[in-house]
Amino acid sequence: MNLFDLLSKQITQSDLLNYYNATVVYKSLPFLVDGFVTNYKDINVIVINNELSTYMKKKTILHELSHIELCHLGQQDKELLQFKVKKYEDEADKYIKFLLEQIQEQKKR
Repeated sequence: MNLFDLLSKQITQSDLLNYYNATVVYKSLPFLVDGFVTNYKDINVIVINNELSTYMKKKTILHELSHIELCHLGQQDKELLQFKVKKYEDEADKYIKFLLEQIQEQKKR
């Protein structure tokens, strides 16, 4: 079970959240912060800015799920995190783009 399955509509968001032992919470976040994911007591908590549009909330949840799938949470060295944030953000975005391209290719066959 993974993001590919979600994006190709083989599973629901709830299915994937359950699989990753994740939950989504909506909070007031600072301007320009769409969301983030953290792990608390072995639960992946995806925090989404409640001021976002419905579309942006969904997009941000996908982005945060990609961080979980790419194991970014376990790679975060506290001292080096500030130097790796852009790398992790770019990788998560590229991963979703790659999956969507794979789904499009699959539909052409």
